[in-house]
Amino acid sequence: MDLLKRLFEQHFGVPAEDAQPLQGQLGGSGRAIVRLRSGGVSAIGIVHSVREENLAFLEFSRHFRAQGLPVPEIYAEDLSQGAYLEEDLGDTTLFEFLGEHRAGELIDEQAKEAYRRVVAVLPSFQVEAGRDLNYQICYPRASFDRQSIAWDLNYFKYYFLRLAGVPFNEQSLEDDFARLTDFLLEADADYFLYRDFQSRNVMLRDGQPYFLDYQGGRKGALQYDIASLLFDGKADLPPALRRELLNHYLDRLAHFIPLDRARFMEHYYAFVYVRILQALGAYGFRGFYERKAHFLESVPYALKNLRWLAAEVKLPIALPALMAALERIAASEKLQAISSAAERLRVRVFSFSFHREMPADECGNGGGFVFDARSLPNPGREQRFRAMTGKDAAVIEYLHQQASVHEYLAHVQSLVDASVREYQRRGFKDLMVSFGCTGGQHRSVYLAEQLAKHLRGAGGVDVVVRHIEVEKMGR
Repeated sequence: MDLLKRLFEQHFGVPAEDAQPLQGQLGGSGRAIVRLRSGGVSAIGIVHSVREENLAFLEFSRHFRAQGLPVPEIYAEDLSQGAYLEEDLGDTTLFEFLGEHRAGELIDEQAKEAYRRVVAVLPSFQVEAGRDLNYQICYPRASFDRQSIAWDLNYFKYYFLRLAGVPFNEQSLEDDFARLTDFLLEADADYFLYRDFQSRNVMLRDGQPYFLDYQGGRKGALQYDIASLLFDGKADLPPALRRELLNHYLDRLAHFIPLDRARFMEHYYAFVYVRILQALGAYGFRGFYERKAHFLESVPYALKNLRWLAAEVKLPIALPALMAALERIAASEKLQAISSAAERLRVRVFSFSFHREMPADECGNGGGFVFDARSLPNPGREQRFRAMTGKDAAVIEYLHQQASVHEYLAHVQSLVDASVREYQRRGFKDLMVSFGCTGGQHRSVYLAEQLAKHLRGAGGVDVVVRHIEVEKMGR
């Protein structure tokens, strides 16, 4: 933390007044991520021990920015200590935005448009920025070659199939892996492959997408990244929207290269399969091997995608052993239990005014938590904020700068997290959390939104947010 504060002061010329670790940001990467603030400026600090990954991210970032692509500016770095400082792109990932703008299969136009913008930018990374990229700094491989594919397939075999107890014939499966690899390597691979192009690695700021976590990028085929985004497990995009977005991507790609769509589609679904297998390997390693259970929450979504592929897609090559293993996955009682557990605890988060009405407990559980936010600084006392709510950027920035707000929210998150864990252990299905303030417009709304982001980031629960007073305003 002291190192990041030093980098912050060197760049901005003022000491960091506040440094907050970002909850749920470590994921499977092993990086520590911290937001540092002072007055009206902020930055994201990263500490990571793998020098090669840091070097790749920093050099790729500078290259992409020079190409005009929306990636974070690098403010400062100390590679000898594994630390760097980058632009703060806010708190809203594409995944979170999608969650806020959908009801099951029904996805709002706002979220669809966000996805369209994201897929429209992808060819600029793959083609334009990939032409003169320094692939010598790629880590761990310079290209998505035979070795890279073997790593992914064996990851799936040893960390998912074996640990999930799914039987398979090893030699027959290896024969299928060899055929699949040969087929994948037939695709044109002279492009930048982002490698982890998925909804949690896209930030939305003022409706525009910004891109992160491309440090694993390398040279490879076009199909891999769009497959990664459209078959991103927990995003759970409906098939019709996947088709629309794929066509939108191909239309955009055709502006960059002479595009043979039939040739592209010949290999596309093979890349969908290999990306899903890689993801299952990661879920198995983190969930079964490292016993981080929340990674297994994505398994049912991956299985749903595999069932869709089995029903709708016929690959141009025969992979009997692999397909038999995937059928056994779908029939596995152990994995079905994980799928059943996906009917998760629902946390309903409300904001309200103490001068009006408290949220009604519709589930008969006694109301859960009620937090009083009236002790916190009140943006509503300032004329410039009176017509706004706690969802507006100016109010968010004002409250972000208050140390007392961060302390309050940390205590709330700790209490709610403890209850979530106990509710999940006991099989409860509903928890209610309400925030009240004077008008129900600023502080309570902000806190409800921040808690919802925290819970969604941690995973394992379904989150529903309602703002009682803001709804009355028609907003």
